[in-house]
Amino acid sequence: MLFARRARPNFRERARIAAWPRRSFGRSFSYYKHRVLRLEASPHAIAAGVAAGAFASCTPLVGFHFLLSFALAWVIGGSMIAAAFGTAVGNPLTFPLIWVTSFQLGELILGPAPDRVAPGDLELSFNLLTQSFGTIWPTLKPMFVGGMVMGAVIGGGLYLLVRSTVMMSQSLRAARLAQAAQNRQDALAMAPSPADIFLPHDYGDADAEPGPADADCAQDRAEPRETELRS
Repeated sequence: MLFARRARPNFRERARIAAWPRRSFGRSFSYYKHRVLRLEASPHAIAAGVAAGAFASCTPLVGFHFLLSFALAWVIGGSMIAAAFGTAVGNPLTFPLIWVTSFQLGELILGPAPDRVAPGDLELSFNLLTQSFGTIWPTLKPMFVGGMVMGAVIGGGLYLLVRSTVMMSQSLRAARLAQAAQNRQDALAMAPSPADIFLPHDYGDADAEPGPADADCAQDRAEPRETELRS
């Protein structure tokens, strides 16, 4: 492939770039946007896939967002490729906000409990992974409840936005392709055929009687011939 990389990045490097882009998140967002709009699928499938990815990113199941988004996309008839792009809603910049907001929202729905610890108060260490599930569950439970509510709201909004955008993009693309095809047909219709280029043309009317101009031309052609015969 032209301009392809000599050394293809491995899975670890691709995962790192997806979590933290080399240049900027704005450039990555523009890249994801163009990739989503150019997917070969129906507007509903693309929008449903993006919504499934966004919903999965709002849950505290870090490391399983891709699998959860694929499962949701399959259930609602969405595109799994669009679901993978939709998981970009959860990134190192938005995860802290998502976790804190989902915890507070879940605590508001479930009510406060004395044994709950806010996500910001947890000590991020290896001991956290070795603790029993019963110790972490009081914190994860409101995050699940709040995350599902957040995911439904964000996913629904993205579904409407992406569906309308994809419909507009596909209609504009179809109009451009139709206009290009019409221009090619017009160019072919105006171009001369090979018969018109190589075959001689008879612009005169065979049945019409010769006029004065034709007689003068015939006389001009006959005079040099008579001179040659006399000489």
